[in-house]
Amino acid sequence: MSKAPSDKRPPRITTTRLSEMKAAGERIVMITAYDAPGARLVDAAGVDAILVGDSLGMTVLGYDSTLPVTMDDMVRATAAVSRGASHALVVADLPFLSYQVSVEDAIRNAGRLLAEGGAQAVKLEGGVEVAGLVGILVDAGIPVVGHVGLTPQSVNVFGGYKTQGKSVEGGLDLVEDCRALEVAGACAVVLELVPAELAQLASEEIDIPTIGIGAGAGCDGQVQVFHDVLGLGDFTPRHARRFAEIGAAITTAIAEYSAEVRSGGFPAETQMSHLEEDVLAELERALPLTEVDD
Repeated sequence: MSKAPSDKRPPRITTTRLSEMKAAGERIVMITAYDAPGARLVDAAGVDAILVGDSLGMTVLGYDSTLPVTMDDMVRATAAVSRGASHALVVADLPFLSYQVSVEDAIRNAGRLLAEGGAQAVKLEGGVEVAGLVGILVDAGIPVVGHVGLTPQSVNVFGGYKTQGKSVEGGLDLVEDCRALEVAGACAVVLELVPAELAQLASEEIDIPTIGIGAGAGCDGQVQVFHDVLGLGDFTPRHARRFAEIGAAITTAIAEYSAEVRSGGFPAETQMSHLEEDVLAELERALPLTEVDD
């Protein structure tokens, strides 16, 4: 009896696997994605985790911050990413006011991202002040990634996108935030816009993985925004690097397409299909019968 072909796809990355990677000193690669095509591309590239960030407010929806992003926006984007990715761990952001109002809201909304969106974990912003909520979500069976340092949903409190933890007091607070999240059961924590030395100290103080963005090389992994890595926007933050200029390539391709349409060069013969001659002749004979007199 012949055997069924084996599934050669690697198993999906889990939150446990991220912890194993930290223990083994393996760097964790995370990137954002917001739709199925993007998820397929980054998944095929072999990233460990995909963050469906509320940054979609700026990268996809045209807002100037993450604040207007809704739960429906996040569920729809997360579901698309989940359909596109089969290997990477999918983490979805809880957007502004989806978890701050009540515990019931937080459980319901986090549950939606798993049940409707297909995510394997959710991410929320805050440290000590949200540790109790993190524990409740984890007890409910919802894996949680924390997010400290610059937390974009609090950008109006910070007065802009500024590096956090630059003082002794600020540094101690950040480390305490990380410890509180670990004790609460978080599976990882994102450190955003934190001095490199502080991020490394925090990473050494806790056993769960740290994922840095603008936090230096001492974190256990890095996360970047899809559009920043590919050069799809006009502005590139200091902590990002353009690994390609896909935006310029897209503009060039569309300009070439436009020129071909206007000149009559597109569609060419290879982009067309044709009727059989007898069918065309029959249509041409029949068409006068369908004309309407003025």
